Amino acid sequence: MATPLRIAFMGTPDFSVPTLRALLGAGHDVAAVYSQPPSRAGRGKKERPSPVHAFAEQHGIPVHTPTSLKSEEEQEKFAALNLDVAVVVAYGLLLPKAILDAPRLGCVNVHASLLPRWRGAAPIHRAIMAGDKESGVDIMMMEEGLDTGPVLLEKRVIIQPEDTTGSLHDALAQLGAEAIVPALEGLADGSLTPRPQGEEGVIYAKKIDKAEARIEWTRPAQELRAHIHGLSPFPGAWCEVEGERLKLLLAEVVTGSGAPGEVIAEPLVVACGDGALKILKAQRAGKGPMLAEDLLRGFPIPNGTILT
Repeated sequence: MATPLRIAFMGTPDFSVPTLRALLGAGHDVAAVYSQPPSRAGRGKKERPSPVHAFAEQHGIPVHTPTSLKSEEEQEKFAALNLDVAVVVAYGLLLPKAILDAPRLGCVNVHASLLPRWRGAAPIHRAIMAGDKESGVDIMMMEEGLDTGPVLLEKRVIIQPEDTTGSLHDALAQLGAEAIVPALEGLADGSLTPRPQGEEGVIYAKKIDKAEARIEWTRPAQELRAHIHGLSPFPGAWCEVEGERLKLLLAEVVTGSGAPGEVIAEPLVVACGDGALKILKAQRAGKGPMLAEDLLRGFPIPNGTILT
């Protein structure tokens, strides 16, 4: 870019880091990073900075971790940065109007869906769980509504049958990083005009509730594969085997029939309400993820076993 932009980057999880890295690589002036406050984790419950926080510190960027941006003091601090633009990627705090209006070019959000489908908290999980055939990243101008702003740039990707939330997460994180630099260039020089979102097809991606994770074997195999992949790797769709909880992380649809939840073939083929699933990867409580063949060597699940 001929003239680097003065930017505040606002993000928290791993998903956000590639976009921040791309902004630095393009030569932009990242004046400040905003991230969620450090969380306590591990045996000693020590404070652990977010992935974005840690990355910013490694690159000598000032980091701010307010619990809210509603106070006049925080808003004045933000305005004093004299920004061209703020880039927001899975930050985790609502931005009041005073924050949205402070940068010269406004606030830009990297959102992991094809808007207006899957506005909200869990767009990647919901796209996989719904069996969507494609997903993508929208670079969106932010306004006060939840993911309602006009779209500056969009990049799409096909969802493959073997994709999980984990694999799609990683693909979209990189796609967002690829999109942000040309999007900001187009915004700054006026070559990109934000297009309003359509009023049809609005769906909200509500936060994942752990109560959703239990597998109902009476459902069709195609739906259950999407359910399992959409909750993989976290929180993990699960069932019980002889009273022990087993997370199922990867599966494929195969032919077969039997009572719903019945293991009908080796190495771990389970009958569903319609069709069957071959379980490819699973995880026992307290263990790491394992291929089904490896799991069964230490944890036999013979044909005829009913998973509940």
